Amino acid sequence: MLSQRLHHHHHHSSPPQILSLTAEERTRSRHHFSTEDGSPVYLQLPRGTTLQDGDLLAADRGDFLVKVAAKPEPVLTVTSSDSLNLLRAAYHLGNRHVSLEITPTYLRLTPDSVLAGMLTQLGLQVVAEVAPFCPQGGAYSHH
Repeated sequence: MLSQRLHHHHHHSSPPQILSLTAEERTRSRHHFSTEDGSPVYLQLPRGTTLQDGDLLAADRGDFLVKVAAKPEPVLTVTSSDSLNLLRAAYHLGNRHVSLEITPTYLRLTPDSVLAGMLTQLGLQVVAEVAPFCPQGGAYSHH
Protein backbone atom coordinates (compact mmCIF):
# COMPACT_ATOMS: atom_id res chain seq x y z
CA MET A 1 0.00 0.00 0.00
CA LEU A 2 1.46 3.34 -1.06
CA SER A 3 0.38 6.05 1.35
CA GLN A 4 3.21 8.60 1.35
CA ARG A 5 4.17 11.18 -1.28
CA LEU A 6 7.84 12.13 -0.93
CA HIS A 7 9.63 15.24 -2.10
CA HIS A 8 11.16 15.10 -5.61
CA HIS A 9 14.67 15.50 -4.15
CA HIS A 10 14.24 12.48 -1.84
CA HIS A 11 17.36 10.32 -1.98
CA HIS A 12 16.92 6.58 -2.33
CA SER A 13 19.44 3.79 -2.53
CA SER A 14 17.69 1.62 -5.10
CA PRO A 15 15.97 2.73 -8.29
CA PRO A 16 12.22 3.06 -7.78
CA GLN A 17 9.59 1.04 -9.61
CA ILE A 18 7.82 3.05 -12.35
CA LEU A 19 4.06 3.61 -12.16
CA SER A 20 2.83 4.99 -15.50
CA LEU A 21 -0.55 6.70 -15.15
CA THR A 22 -2.75 8.80 -17.43
CA ALA A 23 -3.79 12.28 -16.30
CA GLU A 24 -7.14 10.93 -15.09
CA GLU A 25 -5.51 8.03 -13.26
CA ARG A 26 -3.21 10.49 -11.45
CA THR A 27 -6.33 11.99 -9.79
CA ARG A 28 -7.30 8.68 -8.14
CA SER A 29 -6.15 8.70 -4.55
CA ARG A 30 -7.43 5.19 -3.69
CA HIS A 31 -7.02 2.65 -6.46
CA HIS A 32 -5.26 -0.58 -7.49
CA PHE A 33 -2.63 -0.25 -10.23
CA SER A 34 0.38 -2.20 -11.51
CA THR A 35 3.91 -0.90 -11.97
CA GLU A 36 5.62 -1.25 -15.35
CA ASP A 37 7.16 -4.55 -14.24
CA GLY A 38 3.73 -5.88 -13.21
CA SER A 39 3.99 -5.46 -9.45
CA PRO A 40 0.58 -4.73 -7.95
CA VAL A 41 0.27 -1.52 -5.90
CA TYR A 42 -2.58 0.07 -4.03
CA LEU A 43 -2.70 3.83 -3.59
CA GLN A 44 -4.12 5.09 -0.34
CA LEU A 45 -3.35 8.79 -0.43
CA PRO A 46 -5.26 11.70 1.10
CA ARG A 47 -8.50 12.30 -0.81
CA GLY A 48 -8.11 14.99 -3.45
CA THR A 49 -4.45 14.18 -4.10
CA THR A 50 -3.40 14.75 -7.71
CA LEU A 51 -0.12 13.09 -8.61
CA GLN A 52 2.39 14.76 -10.91
CA ASP A 53 4.90 13.28 -13.32
CA GLY A 54 8.02 12.52 -11.27
CA ASP A 55 6.31 12.22 -7.87
CA LEU A 56 7.76 9.58 -5.57
CA LEU A 57 5.44 7.37 -3.53
CA ALA A 58 6.41 5.12 -0.65
CA ALA A 59 4.83 2.41 1.46
CA ASP A 60 4.25 3.08 5.15
CA ARG A 61 7.34 1.07 6.01
CA GLY A 62 9.38 3.01 3.45
CA ASP A 63 10.73 -0.22 1.94
CA PHE A 64 8.93 0.12 -1.41
CA LEU A 65 9.40 3.18 -3.61
CA VAL A 66 7.50 4.04 -6.79
CA LYS A 67 8.07 6.90 -9.23
CA VAL A 68 5.01 8.25 -11.04
CA ALA A 69 5.38 8.75 -14.81
CA ALA A 70 2.91 10.51 -17.10
CA LYS A 71 1.68 7.72 -19.38
CA PRO A 72 1.31 8.65 -23.06
CA GLU A 73 -2.37 8.96 -24.01
CA PRO A 74 -4.43 10.41 -26.89
CA VAL A 75 -4.23 14.22 -26.85
CA LEU A 76 -4.57 17.25 -29.08
CA THR A 77 -1.42 19.36 -29.23
CA VAL A 78 -2.04 22.98 -30.24
CA THR A 79 0.72 25.21 -31.62
CA SER A 80 1.08 28.58 -33.30
CA SER A 81 3.92 30.72 -34.56
CA ASP A 82 2.17 33.62 -32.75
CA SER A 83 2.33 33.34 -28.96
CA LEU A 84 -0.65 35.70 -28.64
CA ASN A 85 -2.77 33.10 -30.49
CA LEU A 86 -1.76 30.50 -27.90
CA LEU A 87 -2.82 32.89 -25.13
CA ARG A 88 -6.17 33.46 -26.83
CA ALA A 89 -6.68 29.73 -27.19
CA ALA A 90 -5.86 29.17 -23.51
CA TYR A 91 -8.39 31.86 -22.61
CA HIS A 92 -11.16 30.28 -24.71
CA LEU A 93 -10.39 26.78 -23.43
CA GLY A 94 -10.29 28.04 -19.85
CA ASN A 95 -13.76 29.56 -20.30
CA ARG A 96 -14.92 26.02 -21.14
CA HIS A 97 -13.19 24.56 -18.05
CA VAL A 98 -11.08 22.24 -20.20
CA SER A 99 -8.17 20.43 -18.53
CA LEU A 100 -5.18 21.98 -20.24
CA GLU A 101 -1.42 21.56 -20.27
CA ILE A 102 0.17 24.94 -20.85
CA THR A 103 3.76 25.42 -22.02
CA PRO A 104 5.54 28.32 -23.76
CA THR A 105 5.33 26.53 -27.13
CA TYR A 106 2.14 24.45 -27.07
CA LEU A 107 -1.15 23.70 -25.37
CA ARG A 108 -2.34 20.15 -24.86
CA LEU A 109 -5.86 18.84 -24.13
CA THR A 110 -7.91 15.67 -24.36
CA PRO A 111 -9.32 14.99 -27.84
CA ASP A 112 -12.53 16.88 -28.65
CA SER A 113 -13.59 17.47 -32.27
CA VAL A 114 -15.65 20.60 -31.46
CA LEU A 115 -12.75 22.24 -29.65
CA ALA A 116 -10.33 21.17 -32.40
CA GLY A 117 -12.59 22.93 -34.93
CA MET A 118 -12.75 26.10 -32.80
CA LEU A 119 -8.96 26.16 -32.42
CA THR A 120 -8.43 25.65 -36.14
CA GLN A 121 -10.84 28.56 -36.83
CA LEU A 122 -8.75 30.69 -34.48
CA GLY A 123 -5.74 30.02 -36.74
CA LEU A 124 -3.92 27.47 -34.60
CA GLN A 125 -2.38 24.17 -35.66
CA VAL A 126 -4.01 21.17 -33.98
CA VAL A 127 -2.39 17.73 -34.11
CA ALA A 128 -3.89 14.54 -32.68
CA GLU A 129 -1.15 12.41 -31.13
CA VAL A 130 -0.29 10.10 -28.27
CA ALA A 131 1.86 11.87 -25.68
CA PRO A 132 2.17 12.37 -21.92
CA PHE A 133 -0.51 14.77 -20.67
CA CYS A 134 0.22 16.96 -17.61
CA PRO A 135 -2.66 19.41 -17.22
CA GLN A 136 -2.45 22.44 -14.96
CA GLY A 137 -3.99 22.09 -11.55
CA GLY A 138 -6.98 24.29 -10.87
CA ALA A 139 -6.72 27.65 -9.14
CA TYR A 140 -7.52 26.02 -5.80
CA SER A 141 -5.37 22.90 -6.18
CA HIS A 142 -2.17 22.50 -4.20
CA HIS A 143 0.85 20.36 -4.91
